[in-house]
Amino acid sequence: MKRTITIISILLLASCQTKSDNNFEQLEEMNWLLGLWESKTPEGLLTETWTKVNDSTFSGQTYFIKNEKDTLHSESIILTQSKDQLIYRPTVKGQNNDEPVDFKLTSELENSYSFENPNHDYPQKIVYKKVNDTSLVATISGRQQGKSSSESYPMTKK
Repeated sequence: MKRTITIISILLLASCQTKSDNNFEQLEEMNWLLGLWESKTPEGLLTETWTKVNDSTFSGQTYFIKNEKDTLHSESIILTQSKDQLIYRPTVKGQNNDEPVDFKLTSELENSYSFENPNHDYPQKIVYKKVNDTSLVATISGRQQGKSSSESYPMTKK
């Protein structure tokens, strides 16, 4: 009897361990995003820094700086997995009453992750595409003032 209980306990423990290891599988697939990314353009420098907060959450900071001193745009981002849903949650100071906006993962194909919120004014879609270990392209798109719009930001890992 004692041996049966021990075997059952081991099987239950192993089952729980395997399940908890895979709880945040979608987020783990985006580990390549962690680190500092930059894009230098004639208009200024775009930087995006991603850190791992815990098993279920990454934190991102984005800055667009002109002339090495004027911050034209900044936002904080939470990328989190809750149950089976990956959520991209940016907060932009001065927009949406300084409240975060949720974009849900709608597509994951060949190192390309699409997050969408059809009810947001602009953008309605945010895509991160891993080109290789040191390159990505972030694209925002949707309808803006009644017209289709899209902006892409190629970035290099530093």
